[in-house]
Amino acid sequence: MKFLNNSLEKILLAGLMLLPLPSVQAAEKQRETMLFLPMDNRPVCSSYVVKTMEAAGYNVLVPPDKYLASYNRNGNPDELWKWLVKRAPQADAAVISTDSLIYGGLVASRTHHEPQAVLEERLKRLETLRDQSPVRLYAFSTLMRTPRASFGAVEPPYYSKIGPAIFRYSELCDSDDLIGLNLKNALTKKTLETNLPADALQDWLDRRQKNLHINSMLTDMTRKNRFHFLAIGKDDNAPLSHTHMEARKLTQETYDLTQRTFQIVPGVDQLGLLLLTRAGNELNRYNPRVYAFYAEGWGPRTLPQYSDMTLGQSVPQQILAIDGRTATSAANADIVLALNTPYDGVMMDSTAPSNQFFSSPQNRKYIGQLKQLLDNGNLVSLADVAYSNGADNGFMNELAKAGQIERLTAYNGWNTADNTVGFAICQGVLAPQMQKQDAKKLMQIRIIDDWYYQANARRNATAFLDSKNQTAAIYLLGPYQKPVRELAQDICRELAGRYTFTEKSNFDITFPWDRLFEIEVDLKKDKK
Repeated sequence: MKFLNNSLEKILLAGLMLLPLPSVQAAEKQRETMLFLPMDNRPVCSSYVVKTMEAAGYNVLVPPDKYLASYNRNGNPDELWKWLVKRAPQADAAVISTDSLIYGGLVASRTHHEPQAVLEERLKRLETLRDQSPVRLYAFSTLMRTPRASFGAVEPPYYSKIGPAIFRYSELCDSDDLIGLNLKNALTKKTLETNLPADALQDWLDRRQKNLHINSMLTDMTRKNRFHFLAIGKDDNAPLSHTHMEARKLTQETYDLTQRTFQIVPGVDQLGLLLLTRAGNELNRYNPRVYAFYAEGWGPRTLPQYSDMTLGQSVPQQILAIDGRTATSAANADIVLALNTPYDGVMMDSTAPSNQFFSSPQNRKYIGQLKQLLDNGNLVSLADVAYSNGADNGFMNELAKAGQIERLTAYNGWNTADNTVGFAICQGVLAPQMQKQDAKKLMQIRIIDDWYYQANARRNATAFLDSKNQTAAIYLLGPYQKPVRELAQDICRELAGRYTFTEKSNFDITFPWDRLFEIEVDLKKDKK
């Protein structure tokens, strides 16, 4: 009997050896495939997003770059639609920017002159996609922003001259709609209506109305189960503004939609990664628990620049957007979202003179608390939002000296606080699915971009252009791109050499939108 058993075992073993064994290649073929249609080709909206998802093990397909919006062109809605229809049957999920499919990109949504009928026609063909393919469809749109001022070609030309007056008018319109105006403010509003160029103001209001109408139609498509999930982002705005007012109206219209299918989310540039992360979580039936841990001071009461919500209001919304849950403590969380916030609640740009390389008592206390969390085995993703558009020099320098940067799961400190928080949540949640080296590279990119460049090199580059009487080149570098790139790269490399986490990193930086505001970091093989 023993002989028979042994013989049977050998036969079974031989049979199993003939079967294809699990391998890296087999695992690769089983990865979920996601289509991703970004709203333009800025790195934070496209390449950085793709790198994050691919590092986490997903296969991400994106349209040819020539069809996407760039700094000098709008995207091509018709070609993007063809790409989407052709690729949809191959995908497990699709995350799409409706701004790209309807207007040709984010900037185009603010500057286009398309008739309402054309916009609606582009929108209605999207309604048929679920009938043509069973792909899980995640869509994100934007409410037009209401900036206090804007320069460069990202708004209609008149905004660089009368933008502050339009913003003030917008504040008064929202206040009037909410609670009414006192006599002084009513007279101010009337004066602005009278004195602002009528054609410019009407152009701005008409485009806003088109945008609101399209967003309303998108929510109606959600009611009809055309989308698995829809997110509408609030671009740069303020507690009183047209963006805030339009979000309120949409909220009132969508009382019958649950947050399982629809959300209005603070911020815009992080939406692609938020929805890709949500798609991955839902495909894998994972509801990550995220604990928000704030620095001492105003913490969750902080009202960031460019936002109409405090962090205490907006952070839970972004956690929910990835199909996550807000944890009540670090002990029952999958990831700790650490938020380095300004002690007094006042947020300035990272190029402000106050952003120096010395730490405060609050910095040191918070770093000690983070160290304790890390010692306890918590995964910590740091959202550095003490400043807008870059890192907190004093805090990060102290964190590096304490040897804690390399222990983080993820780091972000770019653009608006909402953008930073969104990326920090996603990269923190996705990091456990990554190889350690891949997670490290993603964090090195953010350290180089958000800390070394945005909070330091960008300041020097601005001063260099000022010294040449070329302030306008901030928004279009043109012939100054080469010297500015060399200056910025030298500063970033010098800073990288100071800290263990990046001292061996080998990288180049470029200006993909030919302006100072963003760079792309290309990491190469580490130095020996």
